[in-house]
Amino acid sequence: MIFSRYLIILFFIPFFVSAAAAAVSGLPPVVEKEGNKADQIIQASVYGPELQLNTTQQIIPPAAPELKAVRAVIPGRAVNDGKENTLIDHNVTLPYAVKAVDRSVLLFSERIKERFSLYLERSGRYLGMMKEILKANNMPEDIAFLPLIESGFNPNAYSVARAVGPWQFIAGTAKRYGLKIDWWMDERKDPVKSTEAAASYLKDLYGMFGSWNLAMAAYNAGEGRILRALQRTKSDDYWSLLKTQHIRNETKEYIPRFIAARMIAVNPGEYGFENLDYHTPFQYDEVVLESPVDLEVAATCAETSLVMIKELNPELRRWSTPPNLGQYRLRIPAGRKDTFFENLMKTPEEEWFSVSVYTVKKGDTIKSIAAKAGIPVNVLLELNGDLRTLKTGEKVYLPPKDKFYLDRDDKVRLKKASFKDKGKSKNKKQKPKKLLVTSLNKKDHYIND
Repeated sequence: MIFSRYLIILFFIPFFVSAAAAAVSGLPPVVEKEGNKADQIIQASVYGPELQLNTTQQIIPPAAPELKAVRAVIPGRAVNDGKENTLIDHNVTLPYAVKAVDRSVLLFSERIKERFSLYLERSGRYLGMMKEILKANNMPEDIAFLPLIESGFNPNAYSVARAVGPWQFIAGTAKRYGLKIDWWMDERKDPVKSTEAAASYLKDLYGMFGSWNLAMAAYNAGEGRILRALQRTKSDDYWSLLKTQHIRNETKEYIPRFIAARMIAVNPGEYGFENLDYHTPFQYDEVVLESPVDLEVAATCAETSLVMIKELNPELRRWSTPPNLGQYRLRIPAGRKDTFFENLMKTPEEEWFSVSVYTVKKGDTIKSIAAKAGIPVNVLLELNGDLRTLKTGEKVYLPPKDKFYLDRDDKVRLKKASFKDKGKSKNKKQKPKKLLVTSLNKKDHYIND
């Protein structure tokens, strides 16, 4: 019996030592699970050109023994003074919280300094506009720095989890907050519309949790996960969750990275970021179009480049404005509205919108034509109005071959369809085979009945 007790004591000694060491270092005694090979591959490329900082597990830079501790200022709970967006600055005194911010500062200012410099420069394009939208929603303007760690302010950012745009919305949440996603457009990429949706979502999360730290953590992890973590820990504070296994490492690093990114963005020179070339602010005019117009035609009419039209309208996925809408508000460079309409009226209307023409052959169906063109059936119907039946020799409109190309979502859709078809073929019962011996060449042939 005594011998058994000694064994139990010996078994727990390593855990006590680990906990004591963690307490001395100021870090929570957290046991990490070893990731699989795929996780390691993704982790190794987490800071690749188009991947976001919050889409995979954390990468902790090498320890710097002489790293000067950062006196981080953390947005905390709002003051109940009638201004729900007011934030109190809390000086971090928790050692592990300060160290978490320090790690992120080191990551941004040394490990990925070149890439983070690009993010800071790109912020000049959108930061002012995003702050205005947040301010109009009675929210903290500092939340406008969140895209630094979400997407690097890249409207075309696409994560491994299929989150899209500067605010990294997944499709379900985006649609819940009014963003349109279809074959013609993806409003998650629009910096204005996606910021308005993000403001609404974060405001709802703040109403749920009463803390901006928790609201942003829920934005990263999902409200359900954060609610469960708070219930299990009997806590109402983000920092207390860092000591637990109830949230992922990604979410444990999320607020420290936000704080570090904001600190650097507000005072880049202090962290070694010199001679940053900030992009010009996002400014434009809007023209209301009641018929679809090719983006090349729009660029010519606005006397600008196709690249500029696409940059001002990143939500557009195709060669033209959407023909499935009664009207569309197209952005053009500021001060070009009158010029645009003057030039458009001089352009023959049949040249506004490009299509290819396909002649229906015997045996063609709407589905088979759509498959050949690489488009969904509903898009074929949108291009051709009330197309119900096909006749041989009939003309059908398709996307123009010289302007239409598959984007990332198209490739994902086609890949899924391919897997689905393969699954169906595997599930089909194979017809029985039998051996037939011919009398001519005495060779065996397998044929189906």
